Amino acid sequence: MGVIELSSVPLIDVAPLVNRATERTHVAEQIGTACRECGFFYVVGHSVEESLCRKLETRSRSFFDQSESQKMRIAMSRGGRAWRGYFPVGGELTSGKPDRKEGLYFGAELAANHPAVLAGKLLHGPNLFPDMPDFRETVLRYIDSLTQLGHTLMSGISLGLGLAEDYFEKRYTRDPLILFRIFNYPPVTESGRMPWGVGEHTDYGLLTILRQDDTGGLQVKSRAGWIDAPPIPGSFVCNIGDMLDRLTRGIYRSTPHRVVNASRRNRLSFPFFFDPNFDAKISPIEDLEHRAPDDSRERWDHASVHEFSGSYGDYLLAKVSKVFPQLRKEVL
Repeated sequence: MGVIELSSVPLIDVAPLVNRATERTHVAEQIGTACRECGFFYVVGHSVEESLCRKLETRSRSFFDQSESQKMRIAMSRGGRAWRGYFPVGGELTSGKPDRKEGLYFGAELAANHPAVLAGKLLHGPNLFPDMPDFRETVLRYIDSLTQLGHTLMSGISLGLGLAEDYFEKRYTRDPLILFRIFNYPPVTESGRMPWGVGEHTDYGLLTILRQDDTGGLQVKSRAGWIDAPPIPGSFVCNIGDMLDRLTRGIYRSTPHRVVNASRRNRLSFPFFFDPNFDAKISPIEDLEHRAPDDSRERWDHASVHEFSGSYGDYLLAKVSKVFPQLRKEVL
């Protein structure tokens, strides 16, 4: 499922999309080709300030350099139904196995009197921030910038499918579900045990926009084997998720990937998930004639995304509850 045949991940200058130039149709065609053939692509010309990205990296390193007890002051167990905060190494599972990473969960910042929060809607609410100078402001500025980029890239994906530029915005992402993570992957131990930061998986939603530090470690699955997606200065790595696979009837395939930190230093990554609205009903795009065959036997999790029906929130909660089983017991 989603296994590709290539030697490297394509790089696309999306400045015409950002600036709404006439050349954006050509850029959309490049994105469409990348989604069909790879499921991954780098973007440059995105207009997100490099100074903001570097500031976020600096603040994040300062947070992870703290003691465990200091970091646990904003543990996810304190985030309640919003599902926000810190988890330690081994606290998140992929395919039932502990990941070798620690991290912070964030989302769109909602006040306590927001209707979704008052209704007790899961994955909605205020964030938990460490008591560190400028941390909150930096994270929220970054979320705003990446949300805008998400809208821009989804307009390119729409055009690349031959659809109206606002197809996804009208139906799914006018009020997107925004989930943002900051992950720290410890260096490999001297014994070499537990080298995998995250094992083979696909992402759940529409579009992931990833900022990497300069360590490397992201790998994408192809027919020839695993290929590296090394950091490119000033770029983001984008990949499509299972819900875009479903919406396009398998024309765009969510590609398996994994992370290994084989270095002797910590590795930071910043995955930003631009997803459908929590209450959106996910149905395949009617104008697309292609229908994907059942690919469950080929998938890493042996599940078919094409059999799902219901809201995106239903789908997502079923997934994330497996990632944090202890939190599921406390919150769900």
